Amino acid sequence: MKFTPAGGRVDVTVSALADSIVITVADTGAGIELQEQKKVFERLYRSRSATADQVPGTGLGLALVDGIVDAHRGSVALTSTPGEGTTVTVQLPLRPPED
Repeated sequence: MKFTPAGGRVDVTVSALADSIVITVADTGAGIELQEQKKVFERLYRSRSATADQVPGTGLGLALVDGIVDAHRGSVALTSTPGEGTTVTVQLPLRPPED
């Protein structure tokens, strides 16, 4: 929410598939440059625009999401366009696979 200006939107949707649940968070915020999109999942990484705009944060949010989703054998994906917004999609299995 802190990267979405006043008047922007943050939409959260949840849908069920046959064997998984999909959670999508989409905003109309600042967006993330293509070369930084994979880096935002690294611990303590902060994008250049977040640093330049002095947006408060630690750079842990998406790294924590990635770790939790991975521990549950799910997947997380991010798509973003600078100036238009970002979408993060998490897919989690309804039942963990048997080891």
